[in-house]
Amino acid sequence: MAGTNGGRPTLFPTLLYTDAKAAIRQLTEALGFMELSVYEGEDGSVMHAELVQGNGAVMLGSKGRGGVFDTAMKGAGPAGVYVVVDDVDAHHRRAVEHGAEILMPPTDQEYGSRDYMARDLEGNLWSFGTYAPEIPS
Repeated sequence: MAGTNGGRPTLFPTLLYTDAKAAIRQLTEALGFMELSVYEGEDGSVMHAELVQGNGAVMLGSKGRGGVFDTAMKGAGPAGVYVVVDDVDAHHRRAVEHGAEILMPPTDQEYGSRDYMARDLEGNLWSFGTYAPEIPS
């Protein structure tokens, strides 16, 4: 389910976590992302990580490590990210097997997509579904 189709994504949701290592575990084990890179600071905090799913990627790191982005994100609420997957039901089963909090089970939408929604350990919402609009070149 995880992996890349090659190329370079041009849009990266970027999140900070109090426990970035736990977030990486959940995102890879339960939600099917593949770890591309993880850079840790001397104190063990995650300075920068990249996880991929299909031809998209998310960047994340540890909260409280300083810097402009960390300061700007201070007090920010949870984010919502939509991820396209081929088999929503299989993806959902994997998430359930790994104890992910499911907010909406796989549901057929009136616009033709099949989606489900989960919340990660720190409150971010992850929607997984088949909706993939064509982006003009």
